[in-house]
Amino acid sequence: MTSSTAASQLGFEPFASTPPTELRSNEDVKAVIHAAYRQVFGNEHLMQSERLTSAESLLQQGNISVRDFVRLLAQSELYRNKFFYSTPQVRFIELNYKHLLGRAPYDESEITYHVNLYIEKGYEAEIDSYIDSLEYQENFGESIVPHYRGFATQAGQKTVGFNRMFQIYRGYANSDRSQGKNKSAWLTKDLAQNLANPVQTPNFGRGLTGTIAGDRGQLYRIRFTQADRGRTPQIRRSIKEYLVSYDQLSPTLQRLNQRGSRVVNISPA
Repeated sequence: MTSSTAASQLGFEPFASTPPTELRSNEDVKAVIHAAYRQVFGNEHLMQSERLTSAESLLQQGNISVRDFVRLLAQSELYRNKFFYSTPQVRFIELNYKHLLGRAPYDESEITYHVNLYIEKGYEAEIDSYIDSLEYQENFGESIVPHYRGFATQAGQKTVGFNRMFQIYRGYANSDRSQGKNKSAWLTKDLAQNLANPVQTPNFGRGLTGTIAGDRGQLYRIRFTQADRGRTPQIRRSIKEYLVSYDQLSPTLQRLNQRGSRVVNISPA
């Protein structure tokens, strides 16, 4: 479990507050299809013409399970075009873990295994290895759409996976193909050295104070412009500042947001 406050601070509250998408009846099919596209394609915006209509039809008719549908998406030429042909192999494996198992790779041995698997048996075997794994079956089964599991503590999941997940997760509205480092692997150095990388918040791009040998007494300077309350004309909006501790950072931002103020900058004091 993860607290709602921590989820808000770290930028994954939409995932923490939303239950997994599961196919229980025909009424759930549209939601399942939408969630599967979002998860498997890393929040990539797909054109209507790109959608796999034949696979959708098979799911709607009850001829395949959600797991089969996920497999068809990941085995498709569309997935290969977006994440395989123009992507370094190690980055491709990182994304497969993220898209199909909902977590980041734990250590270098997992990367090595999948590199060798692809060399020996090819693309389809590489994709099937995630979807046919016991880990997939235990967490998603036949009817649940894969979702991000790396944000919460679970049985059998290494603690370092939490840190690694934030290295490859850059916010709810971000897509995996829009990330600036998409042309290279993100975890190579940390995995090779067996390091627990610091948690980087998606909103501000700096390490989260207090999560790894940090000091929660750190002060932050919040610069903001006062909202126009509509009582008198505002010719010029002056920039104001608050100096707050780490524990008061989130509540202060919430209050400013409720008042309609615009935050200009947040920086360590």
